[in-house]
Amino acid sequence: MKLDILKTLNEERSARRAAIVVTHQETGQQRLVKGTEAATDPLADVLGKRLRSGKSGIEEDTPEGRVFLTVHVPPPRLVITGAVHISQALAPIGKMLDYDVTIVDPRTAFATPERFPDVNVIAEWPDVALPPIGIDRYTAFVALTHDPKIDDPGLILALKSDCFYIGALGSRKTHARRLERLKTEHGFGDNDVGRIHAPIGLNIGAVSPAEIAVAIMGEITESLRRAPD
Repeated sequence: MKLDILKTLNEERSARRAAIVVTHQETGQQRLVKGTEAATDPLADVLGKRLRSGKSGIEEDTPEGRVFLTVHVPPPRLVITGAVHISQALAPIGKMLDYDVTIVDPRTAFATPERFPDVNVIAEWPDVALPPIGIDRYTAFVALTHDPKIDDPGLILALKSDCFYIGALGSRKTHARRLERLKTEHGFGDNDVGRIHAPIGLNIGAVSPAEIAVAIMGEITESLRRAPD
């Protein structure tokens, strides 16, 4: 790999940005495509597919012939506000799917390592805990407390980011009040708040905390892997 390609690749990886190295199988020539530039590249279709899957491999019939695509995608993060029962089920599922999981909750009686073993637990308010984490394109944000004082600051930061998933627990009435607060008190528009998945999770008839966690993780996975309409 040429030094300039390696340098740019390392810069993108350090900044948690995706990139793909395109290697032409006949000539051995290489070029690097940043994730932000993939949609306008001549290989946009196959690059988009590979970025969504996170898997490297050979593509046979492309406008540039037979190429090997080496995919570099940041490990996804799952950030949850609310050290609640659903979170206790959701966190290990997220870890099983190779997410870097963080629980944020200022209530020290709930946000404990004993309740969330092997998970990063931050017993702080979201507006304090979340900025250092750096919510980015490869972050899924979930608000689960039912308490606007905890959930809303996290949702505000998530909406200001380009994270790929935002979900919030609550009934339709609760969510309607949430949207009204976010629009009237914080200046978000309909398109902004339309990013929030609520009611949260896939509609599978989930009842128990574990089932709700499965529904949430299914919706997160769909958002990460499914091609845009």
